Amino acid sequence: MVEECDLVVVGSGAGGLTAACRAADLGLSVVVVEKSDHYGGTSAVSGGTVWIPNNHHMADLGEEDDPESALAYLRACSLGAVNKELTSRYVESAPDVIRYLESETRVRFRALMEYPDYLQHLPGARTGRTLEPIPFDGTSLGDDLPALRPNLPANLILGRVAISAIEARQVLAGGAKAWWILAQLFGRYFMDLSSRWRGRRDRRLTLGAALVGALRGSLRDRGVPVLLSAPMQDLVVSSDGTRVEGVRVTHGGESRQIMAKRAVLLACGGFEHNPEMRSEHLPAPTDTRWSVAPGGNTGDGIQAGQRAGGRTAAMSAAWFTPAVAAATESPRAIFCERALPGCVVVNGRGERFVNEAAPYNQFVLEMYENHRVTQCSIPAWMIFDARFRRKYPCGPLLPGTFVPDRVLPARVRDLFVRAEDLPGLARKIGVPYENLSQTLRRFAGYAESGVDEEFGKGNNVFDAYYGDPRYGDPRRSPNPCLGPVEEPPFYAMQIQAGDIGTCGGLETNSNGQVLGEDGAIPGLYAIGNTAASMTQGGYPGAGGTLGPAILFGFLAAEALR
Repeated sequence: MVEECDLVVVGSGAGGLTAACRAADLGLSVVVVEKSDHYGGTSAVSGGTVWIPNNHHMADLGEEDDPESALAYLRACSLGAVNKELTSRYVESAPDVIRYLESETRVRFRALMEYPDYLQHLPGARTGRTLEPIPFDGTSLGDDLPALRPNLPANLILGRVAISAIEARQVLAGGAKAWWILAQLFGRYFMDLSSRWRGRRDRRLTLGAALVGALRGSLRDRGVPVLLSAPMQDLVVSSDGTRVEGVRVTHGGESRQIMAKRAVLLACGGFEHNPEMRSEHLPAPTDTRWSVAPGGNTGDGIQAGQRAGGRTAAMSAAWFTPAVAAATESPRAIFCERALPGCVVVNGRGERFVNEAAPYNQFVLEMYENHRVTQCSIPAWMIFDARFRRKYPCGPLLPGTFVPDRVLPARVRDLFVRAEDLPGLARKIGVPYENLSQTLRRFAGYAESGVDEEFGKGNNVFDAYYGDPRYGDPRRSPNPCLGPVEEPPFYAMQIQAGDIGTCGGLETNSNGQVLGEDGAIPGLYAIGNTAASMTQGGYPGAGGTLGPAILFGFLAAEALR
């Protein structure tokens, strides 16, 4: 079966759906094909934030920005030779794409108050560049709601109730306001009787589900089809090998060839679940079982682009995050818990090697660096005490005040080690007791003074954002991230070098067009994690993955005018 349209978008994440919306607005016929039986890709299970320098919402927070500062920051946080063409285009055009989405689609954003760029020590760092999608009513999606990729349990309260980033921080801060927010969220969820009859899913969509849901609703408004369970088999290349003309997919048990009069846009994720590609490109040790990203991301688009003559770059880079992984439980990213007071992270020697509150990508890079020297930092151990366990969530663990150890299911209890004293904990996890006890004594001194003399935990606004504002002694030197680990029983949770996706892929120009040995390949575009990161894996801030995916998806559609 052969069909034809102007643009075929392969993948249904936020970048691909944005491209499809813009192309439809330009009068082009569009088809979106998705490998999975759910749409949304990694975007749907992400935090949904977008990193947009100089955005118009910054004024709501009284923040200021300028293109020069944003470019300086992007270039400073790059892990390699930053792509100046892409970063310049990004800083120039990203604010306009946000205005387009808010004026022409169902997507709405709001600024995250006080949320800083990840690397505050670099020139040009700011607060306010990260935008969160406003919660979206999933009932407006009709029969397309069940096909939206389900949220990760870690992004829901008790695996059920949706919560926004702003609400999550308020709850983490505790106090009366936290209880009021939780009461509202649970009350709304359980009073939504019509939805509860249908199942557990919360129709109030937040985070990545809100972004993808709003974009999917916008495609419904435009009549753009999204074909699910339609994996791409390969690109259709012209007989002379010079142009990409379409895609071959399998759908409904049949092989279909969809010809693209203008272009094919590859927006189908990275290769984090391809063990061979990981072994070839990523630093060792590496394992698909540590990845938090959806399992369908196996590098199909990158490999198809290579067969069509596309070059690749930044293949050794990923969007890393520390993760808790076990055979009986899906891996869980450890994003913000590390910043809370009363925990330390140590290697197999029982020694600290990193600022626990560091941005997640930077944290794992430090794991690899220390492992290169010691050969015992992957896995590492997050150590915390009974006070931390009572007060704070950690990975799959809710605060012990609400869910004590005795009621935890076995699959969750398997994710941590508990001992009544420190020697017992050290013995169970195979860490030298003397080293571990010395580490904790030093750390207790830092908690007393409020200054981490080794790694500076809590000494910048990013660290403090996820710290406990109720903690610390204002008469001395309060530090919301430092607290001693001293109250038995003691706990240890194994931390792996996980990821939320790879970010090396096909090289592109500033329109998203794939580059080959002889220049741009006619008819072939790539965005998101299918394309090489413009910062070579440097992570500027929350939304540093989705922002470029959306921007270059929009620009790819614009290039087809």
